[in-house]
Amino acid sequence: MKKVSVLFLLTVMLIALSCGSKIKKDSSENWQSLFNGENLDDWIVKIHHHEVGDNYANTFRVQNGVIQVNYDEYTGFNERYGHLFYKEPFSSYHLKFKYRFTDQWLKDAPDYTYRNSGVMFHSQAPETILKEQDWPISVEYQMLADAGDGEPRPTGNMCSPGTEVYYDGEMDPRHCIRSSSRTYRWDEWVNAELIVYRDSLIIHKINGNKVLEYSKPQIGGGVATGFDPTLKEDGKPLTSGYIALQAEGQGVEFKDIKIKKLD
Repeated sequence: MKKVSVLFLLTVMLIALSCGSKIKKDSSENWQSLFNGENLDDWIVKIHHHEVGDNYANTFRVQNGVIQVNYDEYTGFNERYGHLFYKEPFSSYHLKFKYRFTDQWLKDAPDYTYRNSGVMFHSQAPETILKEQDWPISVEYQMLADAGDGEPRPTGNMCSPGTEVYYDGEMDPRHCIRSSSRTYRWDEWVNAELIVYRDSLIIHKINGNKVLEYSKPQIGGGVATGFDPTLKEDGKPLTSGYIALQAEGQGVEFKDIKIKKLD
């Protein structure tokens, strides 16, 4: 009986280990890298005052394996709000990326852009954004860092250009909703996560911790200007859209950008 029991336990353990390895492997294979670490072949640029595809002054570039928002070829900002779109839309997904700010900031950019950037999601397609449109109709995962004034600046916030969301069960009129995260140094790499379930639940995470949760993203509200009015159908649920990295006059770097589609 003892021999049989030992053999039985060993068999169960081997099966469990085999299943565990398969689950781990399958989970890993479900992640898709959006950035190849070498170039921007799968990305589309749209900068305010410029046509789609015009990467003015090499704003978005790849250097040392990261995507940079870099302003060393600029003589002035001139409201050139930029967005770098991944080539295809997504609906329900788990997005992970790392970011940090650089010491670049254009002083003719608005004050609020200092150590401020973001990732847009559920966005309109880049080819539908007009030349003189400032921000895409989208929801923003906003990133902030310590501004050096001693004031708290949580990161992983939500902002809503041309959109609205429900927070605590009610439509929230604020353009930006602060998260519960702590304040981070500007040059510190931060692990960011965005979990999106179509037009129902959205979760923001920072360094593995949930910092914000809201629901029912939809078209509405203000802030975005210069858009095609036929695309701004207020009240229309946002069930899918494009992901875009933001450029607002502040230098920033992105890396390890990957996504897992959710059922």
